[in-house]
Amino acid sequence: MSRMTFQAAVTMGQLQKKLDNIGNNIANVNTTGYKNRDANFSSLLSQQINIEPDPTNPDGRLTPDGLRVGTGAKLGHTNFNFAQGSLQVTDRNLDVALMEDNHLFQVAVNENGQEEVRYTRAGNFYLSPQGDNQVMLVTSDGNPVLGAGRTPIVLDDNMEDLKIEENGTINVTRNGVQAVEGQLEIVEAVRPRLLEAAGNNLFRLSEQSLGNYPFGEVINGVGLADVNMKSGALEASNVDLAKQTTDMIETQRAYQFNARTISMHDQMRGLINQLR
Repeated sequence: MSRMTFQAAVTMGQLQKKLDNIGNNIANVNTTGYKNRDANFSSLLSQQINIEPDPTNPDGRLTPDGLRVGTGAKLGHTNFNFAQGSLQVTDRNLDVALMEDNHLFQVAVNENGQEEVRYTRAGNFYLSPQGDNQVMLVTSDGNPVLGAGRTPIVLDDNMEDLKIEENGTINVTRNGVQAVEGQLEIVEAVRPRLLEAAGNNLFRLSEQSLGNYPFGEVINGVGLADVNMKSGALEASNVDLAKQTTDMIETQRAYQFNARTISMHDQMRGLINQLR
């Protein structure tokens, strides 16, 4: 395979990954708390092609020492944009939106028999019956939402009303009397670039962060006085549909140009092979 074909083929493979990322953003334009993902490219290593000196000119060469030829591009990294999305008022007591950038809810996920703490911006919560006249605060996927001490929030079922306040406390009304019976434990992503997507609109700590940084330098707890959320509202996705559509068109054109490079190179080699 020639260098020209190799460069185009490598770049096409990476452009396909960017198209997949754009398609994922567009598909989640209406997903509560979804964070836009931006794909960035970087150049692969260049090759040095040396050129032999001109034997007819011993005093100096008339040609350059060599050429540096790139080997294509790759998808360098994908960054999450944790900027706050627009608010959608629902007037539902179990809906809550985080008002500060990089703040996250904590969720317990059981995967392959092991429980792992993951993070999300989606605040559309529900109550799941647990037996013994108790209910648990869960996400839309049924995963427990963690409160103080990183433990699930379990409440007695005989309640008249329940509301999540702006500081994350859970007020429960029983027999006409209000009392605080729970507290959402909010954390801040100090280094949001070290989080990776875990599926179902969740984030988790990447292997890089676990190996190189203490926990407090990636995820840090937020004190009760610093918690700021809006009750009865949800945070919409921060995907800019117009920008994503423009990026998709540009990426498709780049893909087509590289595909055309391969076809044109094949035609040129065919013409050379037909010379007599």
